[in-house]
Amino acid sequence: MSSSNQTPDPEVAARAKTRTYTAAYKARILIEYEGLDKAGKGALLRREGLYTSLISAWRQQRDQGALTALAKPAGRPQADPRDRENARLRQRVERLESELDKARKVIEV
Repeated sequence: MSSSNQTPDPEVAARAKTRTYTAAYKARILIEYEGLDKAGKGALLRREGLYTSLISAWRQQRDQGALTALAKPAGRPQADPRDRENARLRQRVERLESELDKARKVIEV
């Protein structure tokens, strides 16, 4: 039999896919994992097809996200100085245009 006539095994994917996990899934697994004993943790990892390195990475992501959220200052963000300057200049232009209109009316009379 020649190898060119053989069909590939349908059980093997042509290209491996990287699994992606949603934030909700990660949070649910972390909560469940942290509430279990050693045997339960192993069973959870086997059932979900996960590795302890993923759990460690997800914990780090969760903690970094919490630290980032806590580090943000409370309240409204500071206004950009350029935005304040633009608003001030717009008001000045409107005032000057209204004065110019008044002056033109006076000159016409």
